[in-house]
Amino acid sequence: MAGPQLDAELAKRLFFEGATVVVLGVPEGTEFGIDYNSWAVGPRFRGVKMIPPGVHFLHYSAARGAGSRETGPRAGFFLSLQRREVRVLRWDAGSEAVDLAPPAPGEAEALRENLQEMDKFLGPYPYETLKKWISLSSFISEPVMRKLQPESGQITAFSEVLPVAAGKHPEDRAGQNRPPYDTGCKSYAEGMARLPEMKPRAGTEIRFTELPKQMYPDGATPEEITRHSMDLSYALEKVIDQRYASQPQDLLAELQFAFICFLIGNVYDAFEHWKRLLNILCRSEVAVGKYQDLYTNLIFVLYHQLNEIPSDFFVDIVSQDNFLTSTLQHWKICLYLQHAHRAMLSPVKLQQ
Repeated sequence: MAGPQLDAELAKRLFFEGATVVVLGVPEGTEFGIDYNSWAVGPRFRGVKMIPPGVHFLHYSAARGAGSRETGPRAGFFLSLQRREVRVLRWDAGSEAVDLAPPAPGEAEALRENLQEMDKFLGPYPYETLKKWISLSSFISEPVMRKLQPESGQITAFSEVLPVAAGKHPEDRAGQNRPPYDTGCKSYAEGMARLPEMKPRAGTEIRFTELPKQMYPDGATPEEITRHSMDLSYALEKVIDQRYASQPQDLLAELQFAFICFLIGNVYDAFEHWKRLLNILCRSEVAVGKYQDLYTNLIFVLYHQLNEIPSDFFVDIVSQDNFLTSTLQHWKICLYLQHAHRAMLSPVKLQQ
C-alpha cells in the first residue's frame, strides 16, 4: 500500500481522527480494495486505517487457492464511516466473502484502545486518489446508500440466480412451455428462449429504482404518446415520485451508485441501469425548467464519470452506434447551460 509520504503530523492526526476498517482472516493473495484502489493481501494484512469519514466502497476478489495469483469474481459493499470509527469485519472462508455481521459486543472498543498496536498491520488510505473518489460519489449519502444496497449488503459482479419454476425432472418444466431436450434449435434466439427463466436470489439484487417501460400515461391519445415518447419528462417525474419526491437531486446519487458498481464492482446490470437512467434524464426537456439544480449538477456528475471511460467503450460493435452521442444529442439542456459550464464541458465532445 505504498504511496506518497504524508507529513508526519498530518499522518498522526489522520490516524486518530480517521476511520479504521479491521478485516480479520483475509487469505493471502486475495485482492482487497477501497474506493479507487486495490492491493494483493499479504500475510500481515488486517485492514485499512486513516479513512476519511463518509461513504466508501470496499471490494475484494478471493484467491483461487494457496499460492495462486488468480482471483475470483469481484464482490463489494458500501460503508458509511464516521470520524474515529472502528469497524470490525471477518472473512468467511466457507463463502469466500467478507462477513458483514456485527462483531461481538465490546470488540470494536477493545480494538480502538489497542489501535496503535494494530498500526503495523493496517494499510493507510491512499489520499492521492481521494479527490477522484469524491468526484464520483459526491451525492451518495448514507440514507441513499442504504436504500440502494442489496438487503444482503453484498454487491457481486455475477449475481446468484435461481429458476423461476424450480424442478428436478423434465416433467416439472411443462409449465414453462419449453421442450426438456431438443437439439433442433434453428437459431441462437430460439435456443435462449428455451432456457429456463431465471431470477436473482432474494436479497441479493441492487435495489435500483424501477424505470418505467411505458413512457406515457394510460389512456393517452396518439398525439400524447408521440409527445411523451420524444420528451421523457413524464417518465422522469414517475421515477422521481417513486423515491426522490422530497429530494430530486438524490437521483444523481443513484446515477453515481450505478456507475461505481459498474466501474469498480464490475456489475454489468448496473451499467445498463446507468444508461437507461441517463437516457431518461437527457431526453426530458420540459423537466429542465422545473429541476434546474438537478441538471446543473448532472453536468458535474457526467464530466467526472466520462473522464473514467474511453469514448469508444460506448460504441455498439454491430451497429457502430455510440450510446453517448445519440443520448446527448437529445440533451438540449447542454445548450442552455453551455456558457456557464464551458470549462467543465470542454473534455466532453458533444455532437450538436
